Amino acid sequence: MWQANCRRMHNLAGWITGTVMGGCVGRNRTDGQGSVRSSTRSKKRGGRNEPLKKECPKWKSEYPMTEGQLRSKRDEFWDTAPAFDGRKEIWDALRAAALAAECNDLELAQAIVDGACITLPHGSLTESYDELGNCYQLPAYTLAPPVNLISETSSESKVSESTQKQAQPPPCRQEFQLRVRLSTGKDVHLTASMVDSISELKKQLEEQEEIDVTRQRWFFAGKLLTDKTRLQDSKIQKDFVVQVIVNTNPSVITNWGDRQKVMK
Repeated sequence: MWQANCRRMHNLAGWITGTVMGGCVGRNRTDGQGSVRSSTRSKKRGGRNEPLKKECPKWKSEYPMTEGQLRSKRDEFWDTAPAFDGRKEIWDALRAAALAAECNDLELAQAIVDGACITLPHGSLTESYDELGNCYQLPAYTLAPPVNLISETSSESKVSESTQKQAQPPPCRQEFQLRVRLSTGKDVHLTASMVDSISELKKQLEEQEEIDVTRQRWFFAGKLLTDKTRLQDSKIQKDFVVQVIVNTNPSVITNWGDRQKVMK
Protein backbone atom coordinates (compact mmCIF):
# COMPACT_ATOMS: atom_id res chain seq x y z
CA MET A 1 0.00 0.00 0.00
CA TRP A 2 2.75 2.46 0.95
CA GLN A 3 4.55 1.94 -2.36
CA ALA A 4 1.31 2.86 -4.08
CA ASN A 5 1.06 5.91 -1.83
CA CYS A 6 4.55 6.96 -2.83
CA ARG A 7 3.61 6.76 -6.50
CA ARG A 8 0.47 8.77 -5.82
CA MET A 9 2.55 11.27 -3.85
CA HIS A 10 4.94 11.88 -6.71
CA ASN A 11 2.02 12.29 -9.12
CA LEU A 12 0.33 14.79 -6.81
CA ALA A 13 3.59 16.62 -6.15
CA GLY A 14 4.27 16.92 -9.85
CA TRP A 15 0.79 18.23 -10.49
CA ILE A 16 1.00 20.76 -7.67
CA THR A 17 4.47 21.85 -8.77
CA GLY A 18 3.44 22.39 -12.37
CA THR A 19 -0.11 23.66 -11.98
CA VAL A 20 -0.95 25.03 -8.55
CA MET A 21 2.36 26.74 -7.74
CA GLY A 22 3.52 27.39 -11.27
CA GLY A 23 6.53 25.12 -10.94
CA CYS A 24 8.17 27.11 -8.17
CA VAL A 25 8.88 24.19 -5.81
CA GLY A 26 12.53 23.28 -5.67
CA ARG A 27 13.62 25.87 -8.30
CA ASN A 28 15.91 28.82 -7.87
CA ARG A 29 16.78 31.42 -10.44
CA THR A 30 19.38 34.19 -10.59
CA ASP A 31 18.63 37.83 -11.12
CA GLY A 32 20.51 40.12 -13.45
CA GLN A 33 23.33 40.70 -10.93
CA GLY A 34 23.96 36.98 -10.43
CA SER A 35 22.47 36.69 -6.94
CA VAL A 36 20.22 33.74 -6.23
CA ARG A 37 16.59 34.68 -5.74
CA SER A 38 13.90 32.21 -4.73
CA SER A 39 11.00 31.92 -7.15
CA THR A 40 8.48 31.37 -4.39
CA ARG A 41 6.19 34.16 -3.44
CA SER A 42 6.91 36.29 -0.40
CA LYS A 43 5.12 34.85 2.57
CA LYS A 44 2.98 36.96 4.82
CA ARG A 45 3.10 34.85 7.90
CA GLY A 46 1.89 35.77 11.29
CA GLY A 47 3.65 34.16 14.23
CA ARG A 48 6.41 31.61 14.13
CA ASN A 49 7.03 29.09 11.40
CA GLU A 50 8.85 25.85 12.20
CA PRO A 51 10.45 23.48 9.69
CA LEU A 52 8.53 20.29 9.07
CA LYS A 53 9.40 17.56 11.55
CA LYS A 54 9.26 13.83 11.02
CA GLU A 55 6.10 12.64 12.68
CA CYS A 56 4.05 9.49 12.81
CA PRO A 57 1.04 10.07 15.06
CA LYS A 58 -0.14 6.88 16.71
CA TRP A 59 -3.87 6.34 16.70
CA LYS A 60 -6.25 3.42 16.89
CA SER A 61 -9.35 2.98 14.79
CA GLU A 62 -12.65 2.13 16.45
CA TYR A 63 -12.61 -1.09 14.45
CA PRO A 64 -9.77 -2.97 12.68
CA MET A 65 -9.33 -1.17 9.37
CA THR A 66 -8.05 -2.57 6.12
CA GLU A 67 -5.73 -0.65 3.81
CA GLY A 68 -8.57 -0.19 1.34
CA GLN A 69 -10.83 1.27 4.01
CA LEU A 70 -8.06 3.65 5.08
CA ARG A 71 -7.61 4.84 1.49
CA SER A 72 -11.35 5.41 1.17
CA LYS A 73 -11.46 7.35 4.44
CA ARG A 74 -8.58 9.54 3.33
CA ASP A 75 -10.01 10.15 -0.13
CA GLU A 76 -13.32 11.16 1.42
CA PHE A 77 -11.56 13.72 3.63
CA TRP A 78 -9.45 15.23 0.86
CA ASP A 79 -12.42 15.41 -1.50
CA THR A 80 -14.74 17.11 0.98
CA ALA A 81 -12.37 19.35 3.00
CA PRO A 82 -12.10 22.15 0.39
CA ALA A 83 -15.89 22.53 0.38
CA PHE A 84 -15.99 23.65 4.00
CA ASP A 85 -13.06 26.00 4.54
CA GLY A 86 -9.77 27.14 3.07
CA ARG A 87 -8.46 27.11 -0.49
CA LYS A 88 -8.41 24.05 -2.69
CA GLU A 89 -4.82 24.57 -3.87
CA ILE A 90 -3.66 24.61 -0.24
CA TRP A 91 -5.56 21.42 0.53
CA ASP A 92 -3.97 19.80 -2.52
CA ALA A 93 -0.54 20.92 -1.37
CA LEU A 94 -1.15 19.56 2.13
CA ARG A 95 -2.30 16.26 0.65
CA ALA A 96 0.89 15.92 -1.38
CA ALA A 97 3.04 16.98 1.57
CA ALA A 98 1.33 14.42 3.84
CA LEU A 99 2.00 11.63 1.35
CA ALA A 100 5.61 12.75 0.93
CA ALA A 101 6.15 12.83 4.69
CA GLU A 102 4.57 9.39 5.07
CA CYS A 103 7.04 8.08 2.47
CA ASN A 104 9.88 9.63 4.53
CA ASP A 105 10.64 12.27 1.92
CA LEU A 106 10.70 15.28 4.24
CA GLU A 107 12.72 17.35 1.77
CA LEU A 108 9.99 17.13 -0.84
CA ALA A 109 7.27 17.66 1.76
CA GLN A 110 9.05 20.80 3.00
CA ALA A 111 9.46 22.07 -0.57
CA ILE A 112 5.74 21.62 -1.21
CA VAL A 113 4.86 23.45 2.01
CA ASP A 114 7.23 26.32 1.24
CA GLY A 115 6.06 26.55 -2.36
CA ALA A 116 2.45 26.89 -1.26
CA CYS A 117 3.36 29.54 1.36
CA ILE A 118 2.08 27.36 4.20
CA THR A 119 3.07 28.20 7.77
CA LEU A 120 3.64 25.43 10.32
CA PRO A 121 3.59 26.95 13.83
CA HIS A 122 4.61 23.64 15.44
CA GLY A 123 6.47 21.98 12.57
CA SER A 124 3.57 19.61 12.04
CA LEU A 125 1.00 19.19 9.29
CA THR A 126 -1.73 18.67 11.87
CA GLU A 127 -2.10 22.47 12.08
CA SER A 128 -1.07 24.93 9.41
CA TYR A 129 -1.97 28.35 7.97
CA ASP A 130 -1.91 29.85 4.51
CA GLU A 131 -0.68 33.36 3.73
CA LEU A 132 -4.21 34.73 4.19
CA GLY A 133 -4.41 33.39 7.73
CA ASN A 134 -6.78 30.51 7.03
CA CYS A 135 -6.28 27.57 9.40
CA TYR A 136 -5.97 24.00 8.12
CA GLN A 137 -6.17 21.01 10.44
CA LEU A 138 -5.42 17.45 9.36
CA PRO A 139 -6.73 14.42 11.26
CA ALA A 140 -4.24 11.73 12.29
CA TYR A 141 -5.54 9.19 9.77
CA THR A 142 -4.34 11.38 6.89
CA LEU A 143 -0.77 11.27 8.21
CA ALA A 144 -0.30 7.70 9.42
CA PRO A 145 -2.07 4.32 9.41
CA PRO A 146 -3.79 3.06 12.59
CA VAL A 147 -2.01 0.64 14.91
CA ASN A 148 -4.77 -1.90 14.28
CA LEU A 149 -4.43 -1.81 10.49
CA ILE A 150 -5.19 -5.10 8.77
CA SER A 151 -2.74 -6.05 6.05
CA GLU A 152 -4.62 -6.09 2.76
CA THR A 153 -2.37 -8.80 1.32
CA SER A 154 -3.07 -11.33 4.07
CA SER A 155 -6.79 -10.55 4.21
CA GLU A 156 -7.12 -10.83 0.43
CA SER A 157 -5.25 -14.13 0.39
CA LYS A 158 -7.54 -15.54 3.09
CA VAL A 159 -10.62 -14.38 1.22
CA SER A 160 -9.34 -15.75 -2.07
CA GLU A 161 -8.50 -19.09 -0.47
CA SER A 162 -11.95 -19.40 1.09
CA THR A 163 -13.56 -18.31 -2.18
CA GLN A 164 -11.60 -20.88 -4.12
CA LYS A 165 -12.59 -23.60 -1.69
CA GLN A 166 -16.25 -22.63 -2.03
CA ALA A 167 -16.01 -22.36 -5.79
CA GLN A 168 -14.38 -25.74 -6.25
CA PRO A 169 -17.01 -28.23 -7.42
CA PRO A 170 -17.20 -31.61 -5.72
CA PRO A 171 -15.08 -34.29 -7.39
CA CYS A 172 -16.84 -35.77 -10.40
CA ARG A 173 -17.53 -39.46 -9.83
CA GLN A 174 -17.35 -41.27 -13.13
CA GLU A 175 -17.64 -44.98 -12.41
CA PHE A 176 -15.96 -47.73 -14.38
CA GLN A 177 -15.15 -51.41 -13.95
CA LEU A 178 -11.74 -51.85 -12.31
CA ARG A 179 -10.06 -55.17 -13.06
CA VAL A 180 -8.46 -56.76 -10.00
CA ARG A 181 -6.35 -59.90 -10.27
CA LEU A 182 -6.11 -61.96 -7.11
CA SER A 183 -3.05 -63.98 -6.18
CA THR A 184 -5.30 -67.04 -6.48
CA GLY A 185 -5.45 -66.39 -10.22
CA LYS A 186 -9.02 -65.11 -10.26
CA ASP A 187 -9.94 -61.82 -11.96
CA VAL A 188 -12.57 -59.68 -10.24
CA HIS A 189 -14.27 -56.54 -11.55
CA LEU A 190 -15.09 -53.80 -9.04
CA THR A 191 -17.23 -50.70 -9.57
CA ALA A 192 -14.82 -47.85 -8.94
CA SER A 193 -14.08 -44.19 -9.68
CA MET A 194 -10.84 -42.23 -9.79
CA VAL A 195 -11.61 -40.60 -6.44
CA ASP A 196 -12.06 -43.92 -4.62
CA SER A 197 -9.43 -44.86 -2.08
CA ILE A 198 -7.83 -48.30 -1.78
CA SER A 199 -9.51 -48.66 1.61
CA GLU A 200 -12.95 -48.27 0.01
CA LEU A 201 -12.10 -50.76 -2.72
CA LYS A 202 -10.84 -53.26 -0.17
CA LYS A 203 -14.22 -53.15 1.56
CA GLN A 204 -15.98 -53.66 -1.75
CA LEU A 205 -13.76 -56.66 -2.51
CA GLU A 206 -14.52 -58.02 0.94
CA GLU A 207 -18.27 -57.79 0.33
CA GLN A 208 -18.00 -59.29 -3.12
CA GLU A 209 -15.48 -62.09 -2.53
CA GLU A 210 -15.62 -62.43 1.26
CA ILE A 211 -11.93 -61.63 1.61
CA ASP A 212 -11.22 -59.77 4.82
CA VAL A 213 -9.55 -56.40 4.30
CA THR A 214 -6.72 -57.39 6.65
CA ARG A 215 -5.82 -60.20 4.22
CA GLN A 216 -5.56 -57.91 1.18
CA ARG A 217 -2.38 -56.27 -0.11
CA TRP A 218 -2.86 -54.15 -3.22
CA PHE A 219 -0.05 -53.53 -5.71
CA PHE A 220 0.24 -51.55 -8.91
CA ALA A 221 3.35 -51.22 -11.08
CA GLY A 222 5.32 -53.03 -8.37
CA LYS A 223 4.36 -50.53 -5.65
CA LEU A 224 2.32 -51.23 -2.54
CA LEU A 225 -0.86 -49.14 -2.43
CA THR A 226 -1.73 -47.81 1.02
CA ASP A 227 -5.31 -47.52 2.26
CA LYS A 228 -5.37 -43.72 1.83
CA THR A 229 -4.13 -43.83 -1.75
CA ARG A 230 -6.72 -42.88 -4.37
CA LEU A 231 -6.78 -44.30 -7.86
CA GLN A 232 -6.08 -40.89 -9.36
CA ASP A 233 -2.97 -40.56 -7.20
CA SER A 234 -1.45 -43.68 -8.77
CA LYS A 235 -2.81 -42.84 -12.24
CA ILE A 236 -4.70 -46.12 -12.36
CA GLN A 237 -7.13 -46.19 -15.27
CA LYS A 238 -9.99 -48.49 -16.13
CA ASP A 239 -7.96 -50.58 -18.58
CA PHE A 240 -5.22 -51.33 -16.09
CA VAL A 241 -4.97 -54.39 -13.84
CA VAL A 242 -4.35 -54.10 -10.11
CA GLN A 243 -2.69 -57.01 -8.32
CA VAL A 244 -4.11 -58.12 -4.98
CA ILE A 245 -2.16 -60.58 -2.88
CA VAL A 246 -4.49 -62.51 -0.61
CA ASN A 247 -2.94 -63.74 2.59
CA THR A 248 -4.29 -67.21 3.25
CA ASN A 249 -2.74 -67.38 6.75
CA PRO A 250 -4.61 -65.00 9.07
CA SER A 251 -1.88 -65.27 11.72
CA VAL A 252 0.64 -63.52 9.45
CA ILE A 253 0.88 -59.81 10.12
CA THR A 254 0.34 -57.95 6.90
CA ASN A 255 0.43 -54.40 8.20
CA TRP A 256 3.93 -53.00 8.28
CA GLY A 257 3.12 -50.66 11.20
CA ASP A 258 1.86 -53.59 13.26
CA ARG A 259 4.93 -55.58 12.30
CA GLN A 260 7.19 -52.85 13.65
CA LYS A 261 5.26 -52.78 16.91
CA VAL A 262 5.74 -56.53 17.30
CA MET A 263 9.48 -56.20 16.59
CA LYS A 264 9.76 -53.62 19.35
